[in-house]
Amino acid sequence: MFLIYHPEGQDEPTRWRYNPRRGLLAPEREDIERRTGLPYAEFTQAVLKGSSLCRRALLYVFLRRDHPKLRWEDVGFEWDELRLEYTRQEWQTMREGAVERLHGEELAAALEHFDQMIAQAEDDPEESGKARPPIAD
Repeated sequence: MFLIYHPEGQDEPTRWRYNPRRGLLAPEREDIERRTGLPYAEFTQAVLKGSSLCRRALLYVFLRRDHPKLRWEDVGFEWDELRLEYTRQEWQTMREGAVERLHGEELAAALEHFDQMIAQAEDDPEESGKARPPIAD
């Protein structure tokens, strides 16, 4: 999955690979827990559900890597400036899950949607084999 930040006035969006299981160090996860009041596993689910606070905390962690003196108070975003994008591998995994769970017209509609998303999604070369769900257990 990718976290994409495209604030107004910035020509190109900034993209970070976001894998809840890998890539965030313990101090970063602990900071996220302190700021959001959620255990890390719950935080990863809240990010996907659209929690503004959790997405802000995630953006803060990634921005602070490039700007170590950045303050929490300085991080803000308009809702349409920050988004998550699944990788092609993640969409394929979700498609496989739909085949196992759904039937009939519901399955046909889901497969059509997944196929469209797979065609548009970016490959993640680091994601070899089957992608795991984008949450931490």
